Amino acid sequence: MVVAGLLFGCMGVFVKLGAQYFSSAELVFYRSLFGLAVIFAIVSGRRLPLATDHLPTHLWRGLSGFLALMLFFYAIGQLPLATAVTLNYTSPLFLALLSTVVLKERPGRLLLSALLLGFAGVALLLRPTLHQDQMSAGVLGLASGFLAGVAYLNVKQLGLQGEPEWRVVFYFTLISTVGAGLWMLPHTFHPLSLHGFLLLLGLGTSATLAQLAMTRAYRLGQTLVVASLAYSAVLFASLLGIVVWHEVPPAGSWLAIAFIVASGVLSVGATPRLPGA
Repeated sequence: MVVAGLLFGCMGVFVKLGAQYFSSAELVFYRSLFGLAVIFAIVSGRRLPLATDHLPTHLWRGLSGFLALMLFFYAIGQLPLATAVTLNYTSPLFLALLSTVVLKERPGRLLLSALLLGFAGVALLLRPTLHQDQMSAGVLGLASGFLAGVAYLNVKQLGLQGEPEWRVVFYFTLISTVGAGLWMLPHTFHPLSLHGFLLLLGLGTSATLAQLAMTRAYRLGQTLVVASLAYSAVLFASLLGIVVWHEVPPAGSWLAIAFIVASGVLSVGATPRLPGA
């Protein structure tokens, strides 16, 4: 999971660099297309069936994940890398909140405390540390965390329905590729230069390897430990932002990031689990 965190941090760097040459739709398209090619090769090589009885849930998961990715990539291009990644990593808080509402899971005091701590961190991160012209990008970055929480809720439902991970990933990358491709049509298509191609190759490679490392971590490790280590991506994004762009967060941002990370770890441990989940 630490390897995945580092790779997700690198993905953020490639997104931020690529935002100078490509739109968010183009970045999502190429990232999704690369992932789709990899998962399709795996599915074809092992002759795994793609037919599913749960297509509506796959569609909801794919659409929410696609929109979350679009907003996340946009936020990375507009905000300091650490801020954008941290806002996206509010997804466990929204997942915990949605689980109590949609799945009727009863929250305990620890979970409620985690939610309050997390959203206090969000308020601290957005209000005093972002310039007025960055506020809309900050809100969209937070929306990416909410939509990612919706996507993870759909993944949880698909898991309870017996859907394998590779099928969930396949439909997500397929929907994201088609959605981003359609989004690109009415906008300017930027031609590929060698420099741009290398950025997109780095983006697709780091994102795909991160997904594989994360999937392996969740399959082999304890869920709470792995989910906690997932926040290493915030640390790596902070360090990479400092090294590449000299984005040194102020003290208030560090405190807000600490609040959000701590609340995310607490919410993972405090969220009730359904039988068989």
